Amino acid sequence: MALPRIREVRAYVVRGGGADYHDQTTKHWIDDHVATPMSRYPEYRESRQAFGLNVLGTLVVEVEADDGTVGFATTTAGEPGAYIVEKHLARFVEGGPATSIEKIWDQMYASTLFYGRKGIVVNCISAVDLALYDLLGKLRGEPVYALLGGPVRDELVFYATGARPDLAEKLGFIGGKLPLQHGPAEGPAGMQANLDRLRSMRERVSDDFFLAWDCWMSLDLDYATRLAHGCADLGLKWIEEALPPDDYWGYAELRRRMPTGMWVTTGEHEWTRYGFRLLLEMGCADVIQPDVNWCGGITELIKIAALADARAVPVIPHGSSVYSYHFVITRQNSPFSEFLMMHPEAAEVVPMFHPLLLDEPVPAGGRLRLPETPGFGVRLNPDAHLHRPYTHEPSAL
Repeated sequence: MALPRIREVRAYVVRGGGADYHDQTTKHWIDDHVATPMSRYPEYRESRQAFGLNVLGTLVVEVEADDGTVGFATTTAGEPGAYIVEKHLARFVEGGPATSIEKIWDQMYASTLFYGRKGIVVNCISAVDLALYDLLGKLRGEPVYALLGGPVRDELVFYATGARPDLAEKLGFIGGKLPLQHGPAEGPAGMQANLDRLRSMRERVSDDFFLAWDCWMSLDLDYATRLAHGCADLGLKWIEEALPPDDYWGYAELRRRMPTGMWVTTGEHEWTRYGFRLLLEMGCADVIQPDVNWCGGITELIKIAALADARAVPVIPHGSSVYSYHFVITRQNSPFSEFLMMHPEAAEVVPMFHPLLLDEPVPAGGRLRLPETPGFGVRLNPDAHLHRPYTHEPSAL
């Protein structure tokens, strides 16, 4: 029996309601003096929102089949992304079979090469791709992980990203990743503050609980090297995204300079198999960390993971909640997952995409068994403040 065809694509932005995790209240740990590429400018050092991290906002994409079934997904692209989806990408989706995910991805990517390839355009492609997987899972009555071949383990195991790894250990997580607070512009005092912070945290957690730094593209090669060696006696597991994402040569050299046993990880702000091929072929990272909401969706993450698998480089995706979980549970080369602590003090486990998503599963004791709910298993909150800034004439079926 043929599955329905796709009737319409719709793109929404979130206005108000606190549904964008980049748009946080003041003194939320995620925005409280985190080192960034803009930290060289004192006026933008205290808050990532000060330089505009939150300006794009959330994009929600819905794809509706001709039987009324709706799949959806979200990413960071906001109103510019809504325009791209409605005015350009929709033509490659509407009217086609719900199973034509690979063809649709190829047409979206090829048609946007002249202005896309990375960044916001691929974010949009990612959201459409994930919405199509959500739709197909619902049409088949299966979770997305079943569409990907099924789970290779019974449950997911998590490390926590947040300001309080000591509390994360008590909550059952296997490790904790701290946001680096001080970059090169803050000089020797900033470096010492970083080392003191890590030393203090190491004294508060057990020896088998790992710690890592999230540097968010904020360092240069010299500073990253000195930071890594300064942490060598503190059992640091990895240093993440230390350099600008396009500095493949710097990452390759940083990896050569690392203390024995310490990893270099990156990939959160990389897009498509082509960018990850460079990271892998140049020996830039011990672990790659694609974000499935940004890198091209599941269709592209499968290709990225195949490149990494062939080189025995683990794939541990960045955040992304259920969109990542359904992929990781199907991969032997993805041994654990990241959980972003969205509580303002990183003291409690709360859903990453609350209040935008309902039924979003969260780990208990640092572990999670994914439900068998069709699609990604989440619902859009009917009380979310969604606005459709652009419309188009749906393609004829």
